[in-house]
Amino acid sequence: MDVGDTGRILLAAPRGYCAGVDRAVEAVEKALELYGAPIYVRKEIVHNKYVVETLAARGAIFVEETDEVPQGAHVVFSAHGVSPAVHAAAEARGLQTIDATCPLVTKVHREATRFAKEDYDIILVGHVGHEEVEGTFGHAPKHIQIVGTPDEVDQVEVRDPDKVVWISQTTLSVDETMETVRRLRERFPNLSNPPSDDICYATQNRQESVKAIAPQVETMIVVGSANSSNSVRLVEVALENGARTAYRVDKADELQDQWFTPGSTVGVTSGASVPEILVRDVISWLQNHGFGEVEEVRTQVETITFALPRNLKTALREHGERALPVLPHTH
Repeated sequence: MDVGDTGRILLAAPRGYCAGVDRAVEAVEKALELYGAPIYVRKEIVHNKYVVETLAARGAIFVEETDEVPQGAHVVFSAHGVSPAVHAAAEARGLQTIDATCPLVTKVHREATRFAKEDYDIILVGHVGHEEVEGTFGHAPKHIQIVGTPDEVDQVEVRDPDKVVWISQTTLSVDETMETVRRLRERFPNLSNPPSDDICYATQNRQESVKAIAPQVETMIVVGSANSSNSVRLVEVALENGARTAYRVDKADELQDQWFTPGSTVGVTSGASVPEILVRDVISWLQNHGFGEVEEVRTQVETITFALPRNLKTALREHGERALPVLPHTH
């Protein structure tokens, strides 16, 4: 497509890395600096192919379960969180654990544990099989039922309709989650809410940013991996809010000429586990294909940061962080 610089790009902001992802990726980087390769990571540290491949090239070894980690080795738990059973299995093998669970996911774990102690039936709104949902479920397996869509509400059975509470996966579509909750409340009018919103600030902010630009674009490009729940949701949000077409890509070389109309407006955003370099590559591809003007549309300013896991932070301080070799950053 050679049309000159006639098209334009609306670049969503906020986009890309959230505080929990930033913390988790940095935890693996710092562990590699401190202890040397290999550092084992249970599951993908975050759901992004580029990040996983980059860390693997530096010496991170990604495993499915802790029994694949040599006894006594260092293992990082991913940002999505794990169940108490995984912690116990790691301890039984004498593993040196670094828990990079996002603090916002840890908050949901605490809610699940608390409501289970109070003997509530807990409705966990989330996707079966997602690592975050598996981790949360593992904190109260006898009390939790997982509901993936509003239509699944009809299958829910509880012991006492007056003692039901909902919690949620942190990376869902805000609108669909609220529809699920509305349907739950129709069945259980005394349904209790979690003490605070479970869907994370970054997920909500990225969805709101897409909502702001979707009505103005013909095509929305979402940079993110297929197993990234929040990235997949951004495609859905774009289509629901006015974008004529929307596509998810891991990187720029997956873009296809036929997706774009000369002279049109293209929206670009990225999921919460996507480094900015991948967005820049998409922008460059678009500019080389006739989309010259880039306008950033900012709907929110994010200032939240999370400290590194406490035991890693302590170890870094004790070993003198300044004396460590410096690795290039994955961001």
